Amino acid sequence: MSVIATESLTRRYGTRIGIEGMDLRVPEGSLFGFLGPNGSGKTTTIRLLLGLLRPNEGTASVFGLDCWRESARIKREIGYLPGDLRLYSWMNGERALRVLGSIRGRDMMVEGRALARRFELDLTVKVPKMSRGMRQKLGLLLAMAHRPRLLILDEPTAALDPLMQDRLHQHLKSLAAAGHTIFFSSHALGEVETLCDRIAILREGRLVAHSTLDELRSRSRRKVAIRWKTPAGAAQPAPTFLDIRERDHTFWTCLLAGPIEDLLRWASSQPLEDISIGQPDLEMLFQQYYRGGAQP
Repeated sequence: MSVIATESLTRRYGTRIGIEGMDLRVPEGSLFGFLGPNGSGKTTTIRLLLGLLRPNEGTASVFGLDCWRESARIKREIGYLPGDLRLYSWMNGERALRVLGSIRGRDMMVEGRALARRFELDLTVKVPKMSRGMRQKLGLLLAMAHRPRLLILDEPTAALDPLMQDRLHQHLKSLAAAGHTIFFSSHALGEVETLCDRIAILREGRLVAHSTLDELRSRSRRKVAIRWKTPAGAAQPAPTFLDIRERDHTFWTCLLAGPIEDLLRWASSQPLEDISIGQPDLEMLFQQYYRGGAQP
């Protein structure tokens, strides 16, 4: 089942495109990374999914319900952390959990306190006395304490220290394993690579990639470092599957532009002193998508 589904989804702001022609599917129980540079349309997409904006064309649905017409029903099963989190000054964690639980018609205190212990948040501190990291933790608690079917997180690790980032990652993985769906918007490419199993990449309001991480890895190039035994070896022309970026009298730095089997067969017949083959470089592929140099 696709928890999120859009077809030809389009939203314009006058003559400016927010998003255009988006066909997106987010499977149930997935950790889904949503990537793109500033201004690419990520926030517009999230607002359409939450029923805060009405599309000009196309459709968006969550749980099979129309995001605009049935927004109230959808919101009961969604948790949302905005990128520009703002909290009332009268709040502390205890009161915020009680008020939001009353609005949702659910007891959020038990799970909220458990999460507060996990993320080391003092629920008695009022918002004006909280650090930015504490406010981010409280926003996460309020988004997760009712254990929503769909969790939409916009830059959730902003202001969290590395220990808390790791705890959040582990908690999100456990939620996904239990069948919850995580829609995770981030600029941190390494974080998305570590956490997510599927991703979509936006550029200028259009999807330019929409696949699993394994599929993207198969398209990514590997860095290869070669040290030759003699300068004569290093002076020979490179095979077609190696794109040389730097070379000196005994050393090549390359990108592998073909199957790794071709590289291994070729290397076995060469006078090499050493060869190092890196993992698929997803960050380089992401940057190509961001700049417009990669094809979906």
